[in-house]
Amino acid sequence: QVQLVELGGGSVQAGGSLRLSCAASGTFYSMDSMGWHRQAPGKQRELVADIATSTLGNYVDSVKGRFVISRDPAKNTVYLQMNSLKPEDTAVYYCHAVLFGTYYWGQGTQVIVSS
Repeated sequence: QVQLVELGGGSVQAGGSLRLSCAASGTFYSMDSMGWHRQAPGKQRELVADIATSTLGNYVDSVKGRFVISRDPAKNTVYLQMNSLKPEDTAVYYCHAVLFGTYYWGQGTQVIVSS
C-alpha cells in the first residue's frame, strides 16, 4: 500500500510563487516516477510535470520555464516549484506516484492565482 501526502498550495497573486511537496510512504523501495497533475473547474485532469529516476523532468508546454519539478529519492518526496504563476494555473493539483505500473494519487491541494 502506498500513501501520498501533499503539502503546499494556497492563494497567491499573479506573478507569485508557490511550492508543493508530496511524500510517499508505504512498503516499497523506490517509486518508478512521481509527478503532478492538475484539474481546473470544468476541465479534464492534465499532467503538469513528472520525473523518473533521472534529475530531468518532463513538463506540459504551458508551464515550461516557470515550474521546476525535483525529487528526493531518499525521502520518496517530489517537489513542484511554481514561479511566475498565472490565473490559468488555478486548479487542484494532484500528486501521483508510479510503482510497477500502478498509479497512486494524493488527495489534491488547491492552488488559486488571482489577477
